[in-house]
Amino acid sequence: MRAERDTRIDVIRAIVLLMIFINHVPGNVYEKFTLKNLGFSDAAEVFVLISGLAIGLVYGQKMTGGQGVRSALAIWRRAWVLFYTHIMMTVATLTIFCGAAVFALRPDLLEMINIGPLMEDPARVVVGIGTLGHQLGYNNILPVYMLLLLATPAIVWLLNRSMAGTLAASGALWLAAGIFQVAPANYPLPGVWFLNPLSWQFLYVIGIAGMMHVRSGGSLPQHPLWTRLALAYLVFAFLWIHGPFWGHVTWLGLPEVLGGFNKTFLSLFRLLDVLALAYLVARWPAVSGLARTAPDHPLAILGKHSLPVFVTGTMCAMVAQVLRHLDQPGLGFDTLLIATGIATQLAVAYFLEWKADMTRTAAAKAPKARGAGEAKALPVAA
Repeated sequence: MRAERDTRIDVIRAIVLLMIFINHVPGNVYEKFTLKNLGFSDAAEVFVLISGLAIGLVYGQKMTGGQGVRSALAIWRRAWVLFYTHIMMTVATLTIFCGAAVFALRPDLLEMINIGPLMEDPARVVVGIGTLGHQLGYNNILPVYMLLLLATPAIVWLLNRSMAGTLAASGALWLAAGIFQVAPANYPLPGVWFLNPLSWQFLYVIGIAGMMHVRSGGSLPQHPLWTRLALAYLVFAFLWIHGPFWGHVTWLGLPEVLGGFNKTFLSLFRLLDVLALAYLVARWPAVSGLARTAPDHPLAILGKHSLPVFVTGTMCAMVAQVLRHLDQPGLGFDTLLIATGIATQLAVAYFLEWKADMTRTAAAKAPKARGAGEAKALPVAA
């Protein structure tokens, strides 16, 4: 009998995926209700943190002993899946925008989401796409996650030997990357990746370490002061982004990673925001318990099949972006686009769940069928 799946990570991941989909249709009225309008961080930070928690849950204990090599190969295979998924998503996105530009006679669509350079210098940009140096807008989180997965076996191995030392080294790398602006370079355009893996790895490592700490019998700090500080910080962040000071690049002359709100280098304000939110969710059982649902709950199924759902949501968002530029958007039109996108993601998740159930059922019946066949064959053989 299979152990019952803890649905909390799945449910929270599903909510994050839905927010990412909504945010990938910029300007729609439902953006106001996503995380990016509540504080310094947004759904991308939560997604990376949850990914780290999930890795810590599944692989935290497997990187020591005989399962280490097998676990590493499984993780690296997943990284390869993310690479070709990203390339396929890029091609699909280009098809959507170029198709609309051709058949709707809207060449202005070719200037959106970083498509313009491909039209001007196709040979070099194709090389950039294949080497991850040129990423389309709203198609730039999988390359970061892919590199994080490639590093995961080493990260987990180090955490098992010295959690404090590994966290310190990860934090030092985050700080150095932010101060000295070190990140993978774009090609052929100047600049660096929109999401810098050298910075975002810190949040990912914190997630892995936190889950491994809890799984080994540890716990979060329980003093009420920590709860008050986290809550106060989230209130401060909400008031700040809706106040007159929002939009300032950095404060007190500090590097952006320490005094600003830079997403590329995951500034300190953004990092503390997502960690404060995660702490409150974990600290208050009444809140985290809301995510503990039945395995057949729609959100649990949605989050369980996160990669296909993410791909589906991104493609729906790309279509929605084009449609909003071809028509006059409003509440009704935005509602139709967002509802259709969410329904499509649910349909994909339910299809995959049905397919998995069929596979499990067939596997469960197979030994009985083989046994029956052998029993019938014995007299004949005799």
